[in-house]
Amino acid sequence: MKKKSVELVKRYRFFGIMIAVTLVILAVRPAMGVQVYSLAISSVLEMLGVLPPIFILIGLLDVWVKKETMVKYMGKDSGIIGVLLGFFLGAAAAGPLYGAFPVAGVFLNKGSRLANVFIIVGAWASMKIPLLLFEVAAMGWQFTLIRLVMDVIGVLVIAYSMEKILNDDDERQIYELARKMSQ
Repeated sequence: MKKKSVELVKRYRFFGIMIAVTLVILAVRPAMGVQVYSLAISSVLEMLGVLPPIFILIGLLDVWVKKETMVKYMGKDSGIIGVLLGFFLGAAAAGPLYGAFPVAGVFLNKGSRLANVFIIVGAWASMKIPLLLFEVAAMGWQFTLIRLVMDVIGVLVIAYSMEKILNDDDERQIYELARKMSQ
């Protein structure tokens, strides 16, 4: 029991420190403290509006897509299909970047290649389709195309570099952590 409480304190120590700091700010500069807390509440409410639909979609993905299918299209031997599917899934995704991580966990649990999961997260962060359309209207086709090509190259370099840098034990730990988080 004592070990669990020590783990809990370690896990949430940053959160506790931040609460203490913001309480000090609230005591010393009340107007700024109120602003800090109102911003925090606003952010939490925004997350609560985004995360439930993402979790519902993740649950459906987990139930509807068989592991064998995921391995075939996103696994180690998926080749260019896995890369293209990763870019499409990331670019077509809705919601902020923090929504990509639970999705990445489901893909890891289903046997997706690590590089393909990195591609999904990278595409989610940098090349969403609605934002590309807005960028074309604001900045023009030439700028958007150059940025998109650079993003594709950057995401590929980062995804494959990360996969190469990680040794087998690191990769095993990532898959194991994703499995534990899904339970």
